Amino acid sequence: MKLYGHPLSGHAHRATLFASLAGIALEHVNVDLGNAEHKSPAFLSINAFGQVPVLDDDGMIVSDSNAILIYLAKKFGKTEWLPEDPAGAASVQRWLSVAAGQIAYGPAAARLITVFGSKSFVAEEVIARAHGILQLIDAELQHSAFIVGDHPTIADVAIYSYIARAPEGNVDLKPYAAITNWLHAIESLPGYVEFARTPVGMAA
Repeated sequence: MKLYGHPLSGHAHRATLFASLAGIALEHVNVDLGNAEHKSPAFLSINAFGQVPVLDDDGMIVSDSNAILIYLAKKFGKTEWLPEDPAGAASVQRWLSVAAGQIAYGPAAARLITVFGSKSFVAEEVIARAHGILQLIDAELQHSAFIVGDHPTIADVAIYSYIARAPEGNVDLKPYAAITNWLHAIESLPGYVEFARTPVGMAA
């Protein structure tokens, strides 16, 4: 299986991190975002949205980072990462939606401004939005070691990358003790792969 991604993409890091944690071998293909390779005809032929990551499983194309997490968990029977019971599956899906919503338009958007120079967002607005969701996540993690219980799932993977690098977007994590403990727990898991660091924002 090939994973098309970029080292500074938190969405791509999700897929890379989960595969490593779950012991799934992937061939990594770097897409040159700086030179707009993701908008080239060749890349658009596998993902018309022009986004990374994309998983190519012997011709079975899966785009969208959260969809890739689900695909890998299902394909390899990783039920500890994606529960089969209705309540567990619903709990994970709730946080995948948060990853695609409040995380994407909060800490991820704040980081887009400092790392990639995005003009699509207003820093003050997305930083405030980031703190709003971080407060909710911190409160959730005060009652459990991981986001949906006592062991990690793909829900943790989906929200990890952009929270871990939130300071690069000038989002301060110091007020969130439970999140800090959770980050350390993820980073202590066997197979953990670090998300590339960028010296910008509060991380400069």
